Amino acid sequence: MPAPLTIRLHPNDNVVVARMDILPSTKVEGEVASLTRVPPGHKILTRAVKKGEPLRKYNQIIGFATEDLAPGTHIHTHNCVMGDFERDYAFCADAHPTAYISPPATFMGYRRADGRSATRNYIGIVTTVNCSAATSRMIAKHVEPLLAQFPDIDGVVPLTHGGGCGMAASGLEMDVLRRTLAGYTRHPNMAAVVMLGLGCETNQISGLMDAEGLTEGPRLIPMAIQDEGGVSKTVMRAVGFLKELLPEANAVKREPIPVSELILALQCGGSDGYSGISANPALGAAVDLLVRHGGTAVLSETPEIYGAEHLLTRRAVSREVGEKIVKRIKWWEDHCARTGGEMNNNPSPGNKAGGLTTILEKSLGAVAKGGTTNLVDVYEYAQPITAKGFVYMDSPGYDPVSATGQVAGGANVLCFTTGRGSVFGCKPTPSLKLATNSALYRRMTDDMDINCGAIVDGEETIQESGKKIFELVVNTASGQKTKSEVLGIGDDEFEPWKIGATM
Repeated sequence: MPAPLTIRLHPNDNVVVARMDILPSTKVEGEVASLTRVPPGHKILTRAVKKGEPLRKYNQIIGFATEDLAPGTHIHTHNCVMGDFERDYAFCADAHPTAYISPPATFMGYRRADGRSATRNYIGIVTTVNCSAATSRMIAKHVEPLLAQFPDIDGVVPLTHGGGCGMAASGLEMDVLRRTLAGYTRHPNMAAVVMLGLGCETNQISGLMDAEGLTEGPRLIPMAIQDEGGVSKTVMRAVGFLKELLPEANAVKREPIPVSELILALQCGGSDGYSGISANPALGAAVDLLVRHGGTAVLSETPEIYGAEHLLTRRAVSREVGEKIVKRIKWWEDHCARTGGEMNNNPSPGNKAGGLTTILEKSLGAVAKGGTTNLVDVYEYAQPITAKGFVYMDSPGYDPVSATGQVAGGANVLCFTTGRGSVFGCKPTPSLKLATNSALYRRMTDDMDINCGAIVDGEETIQESGKKIFELVVNTASGQKTKSEVLGIGDDEFEPWKIGATM
């Protein structure tokens, strides 16, 4: 039996979502017929509403009608807008015991000398300032050819960025930058790191290492170009150091490790009207499985949970944890007010083309990536993640910046849902792309790791898709290459959060 033309997500909703391109006068539900053409992923009104009345999807408010609207109307930015309404935070109301699975599943990972587990084995070059970016790439270019002799090293990653100087020497922005750089420096997926500065920058190597408790040693080599006598001498010396380290870095072997030691970063980008219907809830089902096996999953992108934060506060294990989410929301509202921004500057043009109308609708779909288990902790950007279970990290909605914070916090696998087609990579952490619809998966097969469009097509349940995602995460953690890794993507997506002014 063919799937219906539309998807109804809740009996209380007054919109349904088009599975395909729907032509005018096509019956979409009961006697309701579309009044105009409606693209795939877009919404169709099923009950008449008056001007100012709420429009509902997921049994939640996604916006308000700008005029009286008849059944069959295409609902989008031309007739649906944001509006203020009360959210019921109901702290801890939906928290419930987790049904853990014992013994947990295992993946084949690397066990580091300090006991931590890794999913990849990279050499890193962490730059303290943009002025050392080109030199870091030169070092990587000289070391890469040597890796043919060392097959168990995944590569050399020069982590370059646009900051490190022209900024305040202390305060929030410097703290965040240093926390981020330190997170990558100590990341278990890094076998060894060269920390490379220019020498005169605001973000001094010594200050970074002191602030973050980093110690020079065989696996952490700090270098400043000015102290070394220039670019050429710096490259020669760094390559010499790394040559000596390669045999030891290559000597590690994969072994069975409980998946409870995985930290899965959750991202979405290039979202569409199917994101909250297929890939996001399927990823949420995979998160529930990972948490039941004792692992950790981290949701982020605070501007893209805006308006749906009440769904997280209800799952908080304590009021204190729930209040942390509310505090971050209020910080963002104040931040936008101070900088002349607006929380509803989302969705992006691509999101809107895919059927997303307001940030409320986008956020409700985005939160689904976090599954249904308890929210056990909330972290600030790039803070080390230590809790087990489902957690939240504050970050901007811009994917590279958000993912950079998650990886700095310790994420060793990343899942990225997309409806329009993202090609995101994230070295040293492998990044899996989850397509929300089958048309995208067919069009970008070389970039998409799994097709969640089968849910929209009526061929697979959310739980079935979630199980596939969980198994793919385990296989990826065990060394199976993602599509972005096969293509060599991931060197350039490192993007620490710039909060303050550039001076």
